[in-house]
Order: sequence, then C-alpha cells, then structure tokens
Amino acid sequence: MKTKPIALVAAATLFGASAWQAEAADTFEIDQSHTNIVFLVNHLGYSNMVGEFQEFSGSFTFDPDDVTNNKVEMVIKTDSVDTDHQKRDDHLRSPDFFNTAEFPEMTFKSTAVEKTGKTTGRITGDLTILGVTKPVTMDVTFNKMAPHPIPSYNGVVVAGFSARAKVDRTEFGMKYAAGAIGNEMDLIIEVEGHKK
Repeated sequence: MKTKPIALVAAATLFGASAWQAEAADTFEIDQSHTNIVFLVNHLGYSNMVGEFQEFSGSFTFDPDDVTNNKVEMVIKTDSVDTDHQKRDDHLRSPDFFNTAEFPEMTFKSTAVEKTGKTTGRITGDLTILGVTKPVTMDVTFNKMAPHPIPSYNGVVVAGFSARAKVDRTEFGMKYAAGAIGNEMDLIIEVEGHKK
C-alpha cells in the first residue's frame, strides 16, 4: 500500500481509561499521517481484497466524566480509494461502486457512545455513502493517551484507538456484483488524534 494519510471515526478516550486525564470536552484533530481507514471485501470466495482511503479529515470531542457527551465527525474523499491496482481503483470510482463524480464525499457522524469495558466501547453513528444514510456501530478499543514523547511535537497530547465494524454495501445502493463480490465490508480503523 502507499503511504497512508480515515475514519473513520475518532473518539480516542471515549471510555475514560487512561494514565493521562484530559480536561472536560477536549477536542482532538485526526492525525492523517498516523491514521488508516482500511476495508476488506471478499473476492469471489478466493481472497479478501484490501483497500483504503488516503484522504480524509475529522475531529472528536472527549469528555472524561461522561462518555455520552463524546462526539465524532469525519469526512472521507471517495476518489482517494486505493487498492494498489489502478484499473480496479478506477472501477471503484465509477457509478458501479462509489460514483465519486456525483458523490465525492462520504461522512460519519456519531449519535451515541457506550462504554463496554475498562478500555472498550461502541460508537454508533450515521454513515452516509452514495447519498444514503444508515446507522453503523463500531467496536472500539482505547490504546493510549499521553503527551507526545518526541520533542518536536512540543508535548502535544495524542490519543489513539482501534475500531472495527462491518458494513453491508448493498444497503447504501452499491449493488454491483452483489453475491459474487462480497456484500459485507470489514472496516479496520487505526486512529491517532492531536489535542487542539
């Protein structure tokens, strides 16, 4: 894969478990250089094709005292889809799939956050693809939040987490080769955010 710049979601310390405590309602901006939004789709039963999105932006708000106040918003540029194969990427940008000319962006906006363990939780939100909005729930694991150790970062606080979800592309109207090419996409999201 090429150098990675979302995702899809970002709510790093949603669950209040960290050695470093944020202040109420801190806002974090997603670090594109240390964030990956990856998807896997089954190809005719032979293998799982791996792709990702290279261009995105987003932020999250974290309230350590009340996880229900945490929020995530993200915008992904659909024409940044990248599977390391130009012909396939061009097809994914066509009306058969992401139709990037008509729908240049897909978005995610959280609607609820639930704590499920000391460092785990679920984020539910509205995912919009091809102009269709559907609820999606992601399982999230908090990794770490602390001032960045490299001096050139001037002690900026960084929060990181991992998220996993499954999305049925046909529910958003992406029905090309349904049943042959996998309908369900596995999302693998690794995110770091810098406190503003």
